[in-house]
Amino acid sequence: MTNSIAEIPEADFIFAIGTNTTETHPVISLFVRRALRRGATLVVADPRRTELAGLATVHLAHRAGSDLALLNGLCHVIIKEGLWNREFVAQRTEGFEALREAVAKYPPEKVEAITGINAETIRRVAREYARAEKAMILYTMGVTQHICGTANVLAIANLALLTGHIGRPGTGVNPLRGQNNVQGACDMGGLPHVLTGYQSITDPAVREKFAAAWGRPLPATPGLTVGEMFEAALAGKVRAMYIVGENPVLSDPDGKHVAEALAGLDFLVVQDIFLSETAALADVVLPAACFAEKEGTFTNTERRVQLVRKAVDPPGEALPDWQIVCRLATAMGYPMTYPDAAAIMEEIARLTPSYGGISHRRLAQGAGLQWPCPTADHPGTPYLHAERFTRGLGKFHPVEYVPPAEEPDGNYPLLLTTGRRLFQYHTGTMSRRVAGLEALLPAEWLEVNPADLAALGLTDGEEARLSSRRGSLVVRVRASTAVPPGLVFTSFHFRELAINQLTNPARDPQAKIPELKVCAVRLEKL
Repeated sequence: MTNSIAEIPEADFIFAIGTNTTETHPVISLFVRRALRRGATLVVADPRRTELAGLATVHLAHRAGSDLALLNGLCHVIIKEGLWNREFVAQRTEGFEALREAVAKYPPEKVEAITGINAETIRRVAREYARAEKAMILYTMGVTQHICGTANVLAIANLALLTGHIGRPGTGVNPLRGQNNVQGACDMGGLPHVLTGYQSITDPAVREKFAAAWGRPLPATPGLTVGEMFEAALAGKVRAMYIVGENPVLSDPDGKHVAEALAGLDFLVVQDIFLSETAALADVVLPAACFAEKEGTFTNTERRVQLVRKAVDPPGEALPDWQIVCRLATAMGYPMTYPDAAAIMEEIARLTPSYGGISHRRLAQGAGLQWPCPTADHPGTPYLHAERFTRGLGKFHPVEYVPPAEEPDGNYPLLLTTGRRLFQYHTGTMSRRVAGLEALLPAEWLEVNPADLAALGLTDGEEARLSSRRGSLVVRVRASTAVPPGLVFTSFHFRELAINQLTNPARDPQAKIPELKVCAVRLEKL
């Protein structure tokens, strides 16, 4: 997030696209409700009529996968009607003319044909966003999990730059991260092309700095993304895997191929707190401590680094992740020892400019620090880009709409989109062990528009077969007006309905994220 959660109520206009905030980020949704009570306008772009869409001033129920056309259409209106922030664009950005030329091809009438959103509604939303004093964009994986996910994010950035709704409180581009420490994992180099603080592995100076600290040379080329690892395993190029705190058998697309890739490995190690579906396939399972059983930090969606304190001892032989990694490294010939988690944070601060002023001692004194926090006396940064962007000028990126990799046809006439439910979490590894949550949501179903049920001769509660080009599953259908005709929805929480066996592994060419949010399916009676 460029801005802070506490700033959400300051916004006059909130544009929430590809985010089911009330179910997937319920605490953050309380801040959105606070903004609404103060009179803010809320526009929600979501193919489904979610609870958040029900709160919205305007609900843009666009066709699944058409986000980019919608975003370009909003930019088109803002430029054509002279609503862009001329001073901000002139002083703090570059590439405006290229953007103007690109979005000229997206008049509202054309965008209506692609998205299904009325042209006048597109104009209204563009005008209100541009004219607001403080406008904020919220988005999640409904934007990114597409073959054009990177382009979608760039289009969102274009919209914020065009209007100057960035670099001030109550504004900004704000992705809401899907897990409590996924931001921290990325910050610490949990990506194939960077080290800590997004320092590029291809930069010789960066490699030299880390090699000096760690006493070993570093590879100069990026590694593989998750999807590429499984492809390499199927091709026999990757022979062993070490999976930590992840359950790709249920969470990754085309799940049968994921299981096939793992089964074909010579050696699989899984480190987790429970025996997940993925851990059940492992040759060795390393038992890890959960959040309440270890010391360390989490970095949340607003870049806030917070101290985690141990409350109870881990059971049995379970250890904190860092201790397991250190023991493994030592056994493999690279002695790795730290007295405690605080010492690791000291090393992070030495090697990572954005974390340079963060220590356990400082974190213990308050509610955390938001990076960048470069020095020990720096207060942290509630919002980014106040005076300049990291690269100097903000850059407009012209991006073109591309349809989803799969669209409805005669064999697969429906679109499937997936997401989360309020009372379960991710692949259920933790939440499905909680009796109270199981009582609230013990099973999954497929949301289908009543018109589609009638056309297929299905009744509410009936079991049916759902198929994609990758396989088929038996599902229980539920009549729902939350989904429009032609779209069906379910979550990926339940092993009994392992929906990611059907989803599409087609990937964004830049970020390599798979298109989990849309694929073509067929629903039929058993």
